[in-house]
Amino acid sequence: MSGRILSHRLAPLVRNGVARNFHHAGSRTGGLLRADGGAALRGRAWPIGASPIHNVPTVREFSFKYGRFLPKLAMKFARIPAMFGGATVAGLAYVQYQATQAGNYAIDIFKSAGETASNTASSLFQGLQDVAEQTQRGWDKTTEDVELPEWLQKILRVDEESQSGGSGGGGRKEPKEGRAVVGGAAASGAAFGYNQPDEEDTRAEQKVAEDDQMMLLTRKMIEIRNILQSVGQSGTLTLPSIVVIGSQSSGKSSVLEAIVGHEFLPKGSNMVTRRPIELTLVNTPNAQAEYGEFPALGLGKITDFSSIQRTLTDLNLAVPEKDCVSDDPIQLTIYSPNVPDLSMIDLPGYIQVAGHDQPPELKQKIADLCDKYIQAPNVILAISAADVDLANSTALRSSRRVDPRGERTIGVITKMDLVDPERGHDVLCDKKYPLRLGYVGVVSRIPQTTALFSRGSGNITSAILKNENAFFSAHPDEFGPQSETSVGVSTLRKKLMHVLEQTMASSLSGTRDAISQELEEATYEFKVQYNDRPLSAESYLAESLDAFKHSFKAFAESFGRPQVREMLKAELDQRVMDILAQRYWNKPVEDLDTVMMELDPLKDLPKADPDSLFWHRKLDASSSSLTKLGIGRLATTVVANSLQNHVEQLLASSTFASHPGAYKQITDACNSILNDRFFSTSDQVENCIKPFKFEIEVEDSEWSKGRENVSKVLKEELRACESAFKHTEDLVGKRKLKDVMAFIDKVRKGDIVLEGNGAGGAGGFSAALLERGREGVFLRDRADIIKMRMMAVRSKQCASQKNKYYCPEVFLDVVADKLTSTAVLFLNVELLSEFYYNFPRELDMRLGRHLSDEEVERFAREDPRVRRHLDIIRKKELLELALQKIEGIRQLDGRSMHRNSDRAQAAKETRSRWNIF
Repeated sequence: MSGRILSHRLAPLVRNGVARNFHHAGSRTGGLLRADGGAALRGRAWPIGASPIHNVPTVREFSFKYGRFLPKLAMKFARIPAMFGGATVAGLAYVQYQATQAGNYAIDIFKSAGETASNTASSLFQGLQDVAEQTQRGWDKTTEDVELPEWLQKILRVDEESQSGGSGGGGRKEPKEGRAVVGGAAASGAAFGYNQPDEEDTRAEQKVAEDDQMMLLTRKMIEIRNILQSVGQSGTLTLPSIVVIGSQSSGKSSVLEAIVGHEFLPKGSNMVTRRPIELTLVNTPNAQAEYGEFPALGLGKITDFSSIQRTLTDLNLAVPEKDCVSDDPIQLTIYSPNVPDLSMIDLPGYIQVAGHDQPPELKQKIADLCDKYIQAPNVILAISAADVDLANSTALRSSRRVDPRGERTIGVITKMDLVDPERGHDVLCDKKYPLRLGYVGVVSRIPQTTALFSRGSGNITSAILKNENAFFSAHPDEFGPQSETSVGVSTLRKKLMHVLEQTMASSLSGTRDAISQELEEATYEFKVQYNDRPLSAESYLAESLDAFKHSFKAFAESFGRPQVREMLKAELDQRVMDILAQRYWNKPVEDLDTVMMELDPLKDLPKADPDSLFWHRKLDASSSSLTKLGIGRLATTVVANSLQNHVEQLLASSTFASHPGAYKQITDACNSILNDRFFSTSDQVENCIKPFKFEIEVEDSEWSKGRENVSKVLKEELRACESAFKHTEDLVGKRKLKDVMAFIDKVRKGDIVLEGNGAGGAGGFSAALLERGREGVFLRDRADIIKMRMMAVRSKQCASQKNKYYCPEVFLDVVADKLTSTAVLFLNVELLSEFYYNFPRELDMRLGRHLSDEEVERFAREDPRVRRHLDIIRKKELLELALQKIEGIRQLDGRSMHRNSDRAQAAKETRSRWNIF
């Protein structure tokens, strides 16, 4: 039951004690019961004398009977946690302070032994304090969530505003218990760092608003800086950053890690930082997790800061040892609710003498690299150790060369706990090396905890700030508020934010002019070169894909059954020629042996006996070879290869020719579909031609068509033989080829007897020349046989299918035509139609919906022309965005100046009114 309902139900019993407060319900109440509680009471418009119990459901008799002791019981139960929480927190804060004093005293007396004991005691008390603080936060959270009635708030002394006299005057009296609790919480809360949820904000409302506005301006200007960095077209488009310089072992890395709150920088005995680290800190107030990103590497969000440290170490150690340093920066962005919005650059530390394994010019290389980054308008964060005289500070010497007046240099003095407080105060107030932005002393060393309570791998800001607070609060004369010194990482953070905001604001006008000039040039180039034609990576991909689909559709309409039939018939015609050459025509001349006489030469076929089993079996074997050739696999392979070749031709003439990735995706899509349909199509074709393997019936029209077609095929074969013979003549020479061919003919007839096989040459001819001669003899004999068969095909004997054994060429052509006609039907259904249907859809899947934005962008930028077009559009858009953000900042800054002037005018009027009196 909530506190408000309880108060309403007990109102008749305690009306005499709290009725006097009901007339204040419309005013703002303090403590846990806020204005919304008053709104709830205003909703009960009860007339005078009426009982509020009439407006609530009937309660049990128990509520009236035992209602008198409930307030006392609630008071007892509520007072005990409050007293325990306040006393525990205050007591532990006092114990911690005494333990710290005792630890410092023990350090001075017992040196190293006392230091160990102090660390153990400090760790123990720190853990106990954390438990107490957690208990207090839980109690505060509970009291915030539960709305207590007014009488209970008065008992707990949390409604302070109502105790001040209501809406009337009177001074505010702070309860003693409240002072004790607040004092204990303040003592423990002082050790917390930046953006801690339980830290009380004691700043004035005006100061809070100004700080929030400063953070907003800084964040917006860092956004503008990142935009200008992504343009990367001109050195004038830059905004300042904070450049961190310092000697090795000066505590430079510790300062950065204290600002971030995590150990993430590379560490090692040798020089590990070899490349600049461009560190961008982004405050994410509503985020629960802290993570980092490497924008150039695309590794995504990295929540493990040890992994960030390993990545930075690997990137730095990748620099060759002969170079040692490189000016190629590493970009790192850290998002966290515990960091301010800053833009920083960490550089390699200065060295005095190069090591034996380092190049002698390393010192100068590091100095040149640092000089490159510390130029105006960047802010210089010069790190120096407190135990080193400022006269010997390399960082200050380098900053004075480029900033002699110290107008943009912040001095950071580390290791303040290693020197006497008086000496530390003198260093921070140094007048010999004055800096307009001053010095800040820090103790950024991470305290090592090896006792019961370990800090773990979480945020280290609290541990550092507590360690700093313990040291600086122990010496209030040197580092207190009246000492005019700036100390602590929190102070450094605020100073960095303020200085970066001021520096960016001062350079904003010049940056705006440079952006406007660059924007005019980009707009002119976009208009002249590209005629203001808009283009994006997505539209370019869509246009390329649509154009390719259009060309593929035109190909699909022109490549159908007639084209497949013609292509397959041409392939089977060549197979027919091969079978005829193998079974009827002469064989190649492989050696110079004497030719054996043939019993049934082909020239005697027209005069052979019609019932000759020799010619019958030869034709049947030839027909069987053709039908059992594997027509299904052959036909499917021919058509699939043709489709692949046509797709590659379309790709070569499309925009995808300059995009290797997309080219491969399209060819893979084509091959995938054809491979999926290959075996089923070949099986279907093979099954449909199976009857022709046993019996083939030929009609007269088919015979006439085959006779006409085979005459054309024989002419093409004769032309090919004559072309090959002419090529051989050109290589050897007509006269020499004729002589060697005549020698080979005499040897084969037996007119000339050779000793050996003529492998080393014979008859005065070399072995190579004899090889060319044998080739010429083969081509000449093949041409003579083809001429003879062409005459036979045109003869009356081959005009009728009854004489098919005298005309094997015609019969085999008819069989090939039947096989082609039957195979084309299934090829069209099983392969072509499926391919034409699935291929465009496969393209959409591979190059359309399933591509990420990065893949689409990478695809478009593969073409140099498109990349230039996209670059000029992107540059123009980013410059317009940066200019728009700058105008927004100027308007925001203008409103701030207007408010300041209004406050100044109001203050002036107030002073003038007092002057009247």
